[in-house]
Amino acid sequence: MGRVTDDDVERVRALVAAVPAGSVTTYGDLAAAAGLSSPRIVGWIMRTDSADLPWHRVISASGRPPAHLASRQLSRLAQEGVPVVDGRVVLRRCRWTPDAP
Repeated sequence: MGRVTDDDVERVRALVAAVPAGSVTTYGDLAAAAGLSSPRIVGWIMRTDSADLPWHRVISASGRPPAHLASRQLSRLAQEGVPVVDGRVVLRRCRWTPDAP
């Protein structure tokens, strides 16, 4: 992973903050919109700096949350009306694609 700048962090934070309730976006969508080379960079930023953001609206492209967050994340998403089937978010029905800030 390349060097992550404060500007990178702020771009990702702004994009995550903009995800509307009832929608989700993927790490890859955020990386593309923020001009980052990898979804893993978004994951790292989210892991270190997202407590005050709607982190639960960011999901992998498979639609499955990580095992350690699955019940909490899927519960929060379901409360917002995000469609979940067999532990997987139905991305084609609720995917929000951000524009670059």
